[in-house]
Amino acid sequence: MTTILVTGGAGFIGSNFVRFLQTKPDIDIIVVDAHTYAGVSDVEGVKTYSYSIQDKYSMEYVFNNNKIDVVVNFAAETHVDRSIVAPGAFVSTNILGVYTLLELCRERDIYFHQISTDEVYGSLEPNEPPFTEKSPYRPNSPYSASKASADHLVRAYGHTYGLKYTISNCSNNYGPYQLPEKLIPLTILRFMQGKPMFVYGDGEQRRDWIHVEDHCKAIWDILCVSAFGETYNVSYGREFSNLDIIGFIADIMDINFNYIKFINDRPGHDKRYALDSSKISKDLNWHKTISLYKGLVKTVQWYQDNMDWVNRVLSTPAFKDWMQKFYGEE
Repeated sequence: MTTILVTGGAGFIGSNFVRFLQTKPDIDIIVVDAHTYAGVSDVEGVKTYSYSIQDKYSMEYVFNNNKIDVVVNFAAETHVDRSIVAPGAFVSTNILGVYTLLELCRERDIYFHQISTDEVYGSLEPNEPPFTEKSPYRPNSPYSASKASADHLVRAYGHTYGLKYTISNCSNNYGPYQLPEKLIPLTILRFMQGKPMFVYGDGEQRRDWIHVEDHCKAIWDILCVSAFGETYNVSYGREFSNLDIIGFIADIMDINFNYIKFINDRPGHDKRYALDSSKISKDLNWHKTISLYKGLVKTVQWYQDNMDWVNRVLSTPAFKDWMQKFYGEE
């Protein structure tokens, strides 16, 4: 039996990964989540602690009272808009929290996997090739800078202390249980409510989107097959603009594509991200299984079928405050 501690396991990607692990034999799962506004999806049948990863004493309790073999760290503040307004929370969780976990893993010789992002590499010009695992880090927002700092800490612990680690940098995720502060679920819910979708700037920011189930499979492959000290980019290798994504959703939901509202672009908005994921495909035989359009159809259906969850999220003070702060809506 292998025990995996999933930090941030009640968040969007973390909870999907916990459900993925529940399909695997001989895996004991422990979840730690601070249950902030983003911790909205506890998984049934899993031992769960409601702690922040930067809380050293609480995390020591978890590690001292469980035999942990692997830590997979999803715990993070992730929303770029929020990082621009309140960067302190991102420094606290994404840097100091990772430091706390690394110390506990170093002391106990526990394998540590860090979930990172494509945003640590910065923004690409239109004709530049996709980022590889050897590309330099050039983060442009407090969010991406905090994630880049955490990645550097992980590698430093590997080099200095011999910590067993791996890192995965993934492109934009979408799928079930994603908070409607992100582009795809927000678009779906705005259209369901009969309201126009907000679009930053000209809407031509380009991203590579991956369904969360394929991301979970990639993480599992890394845990099972990868050598320690390796980093893997995870993406589909095909980019779309924000307007493309909104248009696909409008088509699926039979909504007038012109039902959008252009607003001022956010400060420092990166124009383009793209990852070269040939390394994970070649070394670990990972490949995508869900096309973007098929994944969007599944995701639209999930939100339509889970309005109880959606309404709980929409009614929270944190979400209402966010809509008012960024879009001037109640």
